[in-house]
Amino acid sequence: MLEEIMRTRRKSDWLPALEAAKVPCGAINNLAEVFADPQVRERGMVHQWDHPLAGPLPLVGSPLKLGATPVRADHPPPLLGEHTEQVLSEVLGWNPERIAALRAQEVI
Repeated sequence: MLEEIMRTRRKSDWLPALEAAKVPCGAINNLAEVFADPQVRERGMVHQWDHPLAGPLPLVGSPLKLGATPVRADHPPPLLGEHTEQVLSEVLGWNPERIAALRAQEVI
């Protein structure tokens, strides 16, 4: 029933009405709306990456703006499995033989 009622008006009509009624709410934006949002742009949250498979790729960055430990934005998100061996060896201390065995078993 609620879905049927919500479809009778646009998002831009509902938000002011709901806010006026003191209903906690916020817009659910599609990607085009996110990238066009003035606040997203003003806060420098849109990053353009050269993705190795998809070419130019716009992504929304972190909303966190930390002075002493800023969020890194110097490389795009990794491909699936791109750093698996590095994490297994450097973080978990696994040797190449153990990693190779997992790869042979198609675990990784």
